[in-house]
Amino acid sequence: MAVGYFGAGDAGTPARAAELPFAAQFPDAPFATGQAALKFNSFWTVELEPGWSLFATHPVNRDDLPFRLISGLVDSDRFHDGGINFPAIWRQPEFCGVLPRGTPVAQCFAVPRAAPQLVFECFDESRKAAYAKTVSEVLSTPGVYRKRFRARRGRLTSE
Repeated sequence: MAVGYFGAGDAGTPARAAELPFAAQFPDAPFATGQAALKFNSFWTVELEPGWSLFATHPVNRDDLPFRLISGLVDSDRFHDGGINFPAIWRQPEFCGVLPRGTPVAQCFAVPRAAPQLVFECFDESRKAAYAKTVSEVLSTPGVYRKRFRARRGRLTSE
């Protein structure tokens, strides 16, 4: 993955971080309820490996923000020479001010475009027993998931 930055107003880029109006791009969408639509202009480019797309969504667990990002996919293995714009709905018409520096606008994940090979099947007796045992332990003992099942993560690990 490669990430690049270009400044506002440079090389024909938008001069502002957000622009109105934007509703014309989704006039019949179920969330278009008369609220103001806008797009956040990104001054970053993202280039992914072939076959991967960038999934952009509203920042996770941030219902406090005065806008709601509209989730979508960008084929960033093909589109990477320009910044990605993030459409949103403004949810607080009474808001007056400036979003504080550092306010998250989007959360992005690289996702493969190839469909995964999924298997759906009924549990046999041994899977039923394992399920019942695991659920019982998780419900009765604090920390079971964290201690036994959650993979270690860290900023510098590849796990």
